[in-house]
Amino acid sequence: MLTETLTKRKLQASAMAESLIGSEIIKLAAEINEKIKQGEKIYNFTIGDFDPKIFPIPDELRNEIINAYIAGYTNYPAGNGEPELRKQVASFIEHYQGLKYKPEEFLISGGARPLIYAIYKTVLDANDKVIFPVPSWNNNHYCHLTNAQQILIDALPENNFMPTAASIKPHIKDATLIALCSPLNPTGTVFTEDNLCEICELVLEENSRRAATQKPLYVMYDQIYWMLTAGNTKHFDPVSLYPDMRNFTIYVDGLSKAFAATGVRVGWAFGPFAIIDKMKSILSHVGAWSPKAEQVATAKYLSDKIAMDNYLSHFKSEVNKRLIGFYEGFQKLKAEGLPVEAIEPQGAIYLTVRFNIIGKKTTEGHVIANSNNITNYLINTAKTAMVPFSAFGASDSSDWFRLSVGTSRAEDIDTVVNLIANALRQLK
Repeated sequence: MLTETLTKRKLQASAMAESLIGSEIIKLAAEINEKIKQGEKIYNFTIGDFDPKIFPIPDELRNEIINAYIAGYTNYPAGNGEPELRKQVASFIEHYQGLKYKPEEFLISGGARPLIYAIYKTVLDANDKVIFPVPSWNNNHYCHLTNAQQILIDALPENNFMPTAASIKPHIKDATLIALCSPLNPTGTVFTEDNLCEICELVLEENSRRAATQKPLYVMYDQIYWMLTAGNTKHFDPVSLYPDMRNFTIYVDGLSKAFAATGVRVGWAFGPFAIIDKMKSILSHVGAWSPKAEQVATAKYLSDKIAMDNYLSHFKSEVNKRLIGFYEGFQKLKAEGLPVEAIEPQGAIYLTVRFNIIGKKTTEGHVIANSNNITNYLINTAKTAMVPFSAFGASDSSDWFRLSVGTSRAEDIDTVVNLIANALRQLK
């Protein structure tokens, strides 16, 4: 009887876990992969990752990882990251970005995600407010995980979906954290110098207003894509523009995007030592370290500026070739009068694309009513998968999408554009 009662009992987790929403992108990717397994030919541009057959990690980095494992670097790493790696990352940031931070002001982790989580846990108390734009990647989920209050800023296409000082200002008085990202995931767009300057001025003014005993207003600056800018686009960051932002800015960065090394899991944060040190303590309990062999290998690779420059030159060229190829293809369709447009590439591995087809009917008579309908129509009719901005916090009525080129072959671009064109022509 007792066994039967226990079997029938509904198992329940915490309120946070019960109400947590899984990654919409991973869910979509799983559905697409299942279709592919069933034999369908689908061009999948959903995941912000790289196909290693198209974009392998640098040879030098791969060899150093192998050598590090052969040498036996398989025990625990230092809690805040191997000293030599923090030294080389500090040198890397100074050399390429011009920011001077001490090695102890860096924290190494298993990619950027644990670092973002640690920032939220370090600076936020329950019900503290976080300002972030939509669309943006996962800030809503990190707020949920840390019981923070969301203040969503609807970013607009006329601003390339980047938040503005004017949109932030009404909410700044009661906020504890502003979560910013440039180049932005999902849009691949960047802050202009003037735009970011205005936001920094707001933050400095607000922190000047707050009492010395009051918690500051912090900025989390996710620049994981900052080395992947397109054309003449320039990356700007808070501390380079305003040195006084140093006390209030925590940077998130890492190896994963600039070197196609998403699976290598070496990320770093840097900022005020008092915050970085607390983040280290939190992650030491989580055990979110980057593997020691990868840390040793990355330290050696980052010391080779020539190898890095050679890799980045070729890698960026190939990424930009794909972004521009899709952009120009969609612009041609737009010129033909088809309901599609795109924002010119600025950075990252993403192209922002709009399919202005809500309200149109398919050949079967179904009305396309929301972003989910657009997604399914593109998959089923154009055999092409992208992520709707609704997966990044935008409303279901949004008709904007993220196209990720990390798994795309240059020779497939014309085919994909033609498939999409044919699908759009079928709509009434």
